[in-house]
Amino acid sequence: MATWQQQYLDRFYLSQPDYVDGTTEFFELVRASAPATGQVLELGAGPTNDVSAFLADSFAAVDGLDIDEACRDNTHLRNAYVYDGGDFPVKDETYDAVICNYVLEHIEKPVETLREIRRVLRPGGVFIFRAPNQWHYVSLVARMTPHWFHELVANRLRNLPDEAEDPYPTYYRMNSCRRLRKLFAATGFEQCEMRVIEKAPSYGMSLKPLFLLFMMYERIVNSSEIFAGLRVNILGVFRKPLQ
Repeated sequence: MATWQQQYLDRFYLSQPDYVDGTTEFFELVRASAPATGQVLELGAGPTNDVSAFLADSFAAVDGLDIDEACRDNTHLRNAYVYDGGDFPVKDETYDAVICNYVLEHIEKPVETLREIRRVLRPGGVFIFRAPNQWHYVSLVARMTPHWFHELVANRLRNLPDEAEDPYPTYYRMNSCRRLRKLFAATGFEQCEMRVIEKAPSYGMSLKPLFLLFMMYERIVNSSEIFAGLRVNILGVFRKPLQ
């Protein structure tokens, strides 16, 4: 018998003919923005996961970079690089795309990181990301509470299993559209696309009332572009100029 979570998702989201979940939309953006023959670097690759699997199936080669040595166990990576949060241990102009999923909120030094991303991209290469929007209620709570609180409640609210990885420390120094535009302009990137999306309430999976409350929020912020700045995730594509 289906759980209430699956029943609610099916009823309010998955059964709707025009509904596309956030991961699918992100994957479609990645495929549309980078060549299938390209060499790709996944920033914050971590251990074996669905995003790495998608990238390995979609591109000629995928390498991974992470401060966590667990990335060495990622079976979808051609090469796994562990670094100290400073310079990437990668040669100049190596990749056609750098891609990351829910990583920007963990970056302590945005300018330095973007300069490294630009350095390892080939001319015309793209940086593609999905990141939480700092003005969404989830990010607002995360920014106002200590890390021990994130470890205590984040996975429970999403109804994740006990063995799920604990959240990493967050800084939210590049998690608004305005801030991102300034950072990318300052580091020599050109904007190709940026959109803000709100999907099914993943943080409402622990209790029915929470799900319904957060679903109401989703309906409101998707009712008009006036509320776009309050949606949960930012999807972006920024390009390194050809010259």
